[in-house]
Amino acid sequence: MRNFLSYAFRPFFLLNGIFAVAALAIWVFALHGAGPDTLPVNSNYWHGHEMLVGFAMAAIAGFSLTAVATWTGRPALKGGPLAVLVLAWLTGRLAMGFGALLSATWVAFLDMAFPLLLVLFVAREVIGGGSQRNYPVVFITVLLALFNFLYHASELGLLPLSAGADRIALYLLIHLILLLITVIAGRIVPNFSANWLRAHGHEHLPRSYTFLDRLTILLTVSTGLFAAFVPVSPVTGYLAFSAAVAHGVRLSRWRGFATWPEPLLFVLHAAYLWLPIGYTLLGCAVFGWLVPPTVALHALTMGATGFMVLAVTTRVALAHTGRKLHAARLTVLAYWIMLVAILLRVLSPFAGNYLAMVDLAAIGWMLAFGIFTWVYWPILTGPSVQQDS
Repeated sequence: MRNFLSYAFRPFFLLNGIFAVAALAIWVFALHGAGPDTLPVNSNYWHGHEMLVGFAMAAIAGFSLTAVATWTGRPALKGGPLAVLVLAWLTGRLAMGFGALLSATWVAFLDMAFPLLLVLFVAREVIGGGSQRNYPVVFITVLLALFNFLYHASELGLLPLSAGADRIALYLLIHLILLLITVIAGRIVPNFSANWLRAHGHEHLPRSYTFLDRLTILLTVSTGLFAAFVPVSPVTGYLAFSAAVAHGVRLSRWRGFATWPEPLLFVLHAAYLWLPIGYTLLGCAVFGWLVPPTVALHALTMGATGFMVLAVTTRVALAHTGRKLHAARLTVLAYWIMLVAILLRVLSPFAGNYLAMVDLAAIGWMLAFGIFTWVYWPILTGPSVQQDS
């Protein structure tokens, strides 16, 4: 237990791998009318909420609280305080899973504990460490908590459901998480790639441009706001296409193809590629060109978010336990299974049997994170090969 609670990435990455399998299994049964009676009446929104607040935010907690310790030089969150945060996450998942048996007030109260505590701990470390460069990370965690509150406020009747407040809250969460991926990936992907390429004798290294980075962030924010509030506006479509171009140009400067020999690194580029793909599909959906909105939605959620979570967690767990930064064969298999699962889900609306394709995509997702859990269980629960850093 001492090892398990020594860094935030250990409990959150492991529990998140288990949750990714369990939540999708429950969702598949619900799709076939065999889900548990404890789920809220609107199981679609339960699925969306849990993939965002349950799955993505757990990965964000594990990564951010580990990275903040490195960025600020302060001691990592561990022991009792970390256990409280993990317990809050678990409590929130149980509350959402038993939403049909609990009052909306209790569900909101129990589920809000995790994002609020996450804000508290991230802010304490960043502000306490005087790391002004990372104030945006604090701001994003505040918004994550706020948008989760907006979701529950709509369920409590505090906001007009007729205006789609619950849908808007979920879409704001989706695009805020995409913004966080944009910010964090812009730091770690070119940096990791440059280190690896330099070590392997490459002189042509990734290039980052402040103007392009800021433009990409601005377009990501703008697209998210318009997609949440005016999803069928032509402006939303134009912004989505612009964001796709910005992300694509940004990615092209990171030398992704040169990192192909190391899957643990190349997969970060592959996961980021789903951002320009997803925003392109979003633009097409807005204008009614070939694809329905669900195609873009799952390219950005299952693709950009889910794949990036798998990519980052597999690398961070190795790096912070002192292990060699090289993907095991089973890990590479998980990457390929995940990629196939994303393609199946994105293409499912065009299949003759839509539900069968969704089932196959869900099975692929569960296999990928099941493999992750199997491979990384001893890594995340056992001692480091060298002292955690």
